[in-house]
Amino acid sequence: MPKFSYRARDKHGNEINGEIEAENKLALAHKIRDEGSVVFQAEEITEGAGLGLFQHLQTFFSSVSLKEKIIFANNLSAMVDAGLTLSRSLTILNRESKNKKFKKVVTTLADEISKGESFSNALLKFPEVFPPFFTAMVHAGEESGQLPESLKTVCDQLSKTYELRRKIRGAMIYPAVIIFVIIVIAILMMIFLVPTLSETFESLGAELPLSTRVVIGISDFLSENIIFVIISAFIIGAGLWKFLKTERGRWMTGYINLHLPVIGTITREANSAITMRTLASLISSGVGVVEALSITVKVLQNPYYVEALTRAEKEVQRGVTLASIFQKEEAIYPILVGEMIDVGEETGKLSGMLLKAAEFYEGEVDAVTKNLSTIIEPVLMIMIGIAVGFFAVSMIQPMYSLGEFI
Repeated sequence: MPKFSYRARDKHGNEINGEIEAENKLALAHKIRDEGSVVFQAEEITEGAGLGLFQHLQTFFSSVSLKEKIIFANNLSAMVDAGLTLSRSLTILNRESKNKKFKKVVTTLADEISKGESFSNALLKFPEVFPPFFTAMVHAGEESGQLPESLKTVCDQLSKTYELRRKIRGAMIYPAVIIFVIIVIAILMMIFLVPTLSETFESLGAELPLSTRVVIGISDFLSENIIFVIISAFIIGAGLWKFLKTERGRWMTGYINLHLPVIGTITREANSAITMRTLASLISSGVGVVEALSITVKVLQNPYYVEALTRAEKEVQRGVTLASIFQKEEAIYPILVGEMIDVGEETGKLSGMLLKAAEFYEGEVDAVTKNLSTIIEPVLMIMIGIAVGFFAVSMIQPMYSLGEFI
């Protein structure tokens, strides 16, 4: 049974400290309360320095996935809606979680709330775990007295975002795997097959065409410098990865994603869906349009959309309508987005129209990603055909002239 150190106040208001064995912090609080005191701080005592180091390393390297946040928001919403206190709900969720880092986060949240801190302010202490949208929705729920409903909205929003990204990522896996396999096979053929044919051509003294000499030259280079090639590929890959994380790299990636065939359409529709659903959730919960735009900026990743919404935030403050702002951004947002926002502002049902726009573009992304493999397959077949054809012609063509040398 784990051991805890605790700080509590007795019925006279005096602070007391001590250590006690308990199944968990909730059981500890009950024990101390039965003795007439109230716990306001408790920490588990870890036996052994080595174990403590291991646990710290586990916590450091673990991360909180989007799926875990979805489950957390959904379960917390259900518990609070059922009448459980927020503190007790968090204690239960802490026991259910298997993620070391998340357990530590939830424990801190429960401790902060037991000290009288609001849930939204407690969430602000973990910006790397809870995104601004999450915190804003919780704050709106606390202000309106509808925290369970706000948490359910958070769960729905994060679920839609998760599904959208999962579908796009899943659609990209197929072509990526095919291209990777082709590259590996090509390298293996260059290292093991081509040298054998090259020796045959050389021994017969055959005059080789340019394409064959190019293939053999690449093969010789790979065979003689394979370690250098592997190290160079690793360095180039690491350098490219680091560059893509820079401001300039993000802008370049954003531009490419917006202008590639098919991918550009998916990028526009996916970002439109995320923008519209986030704004709809925030505005329907009572968050002002300016603040909703500010929060949505932090949800998006493509710098072109971040810039557009940052500009929109400033223009709304000057009295410009949201519809006219989005209508000017037709390069990144489809025309329908601006038109639906315009109808929403005219009818006073902005959040409803934003939600309909989000659902429409989520459906469009779903349809495109389902058919993406069908669209990409012909392109991949053409690329493979060209590569295989070039290799076959380069290596087979000299064989027809070998009869002159036999």
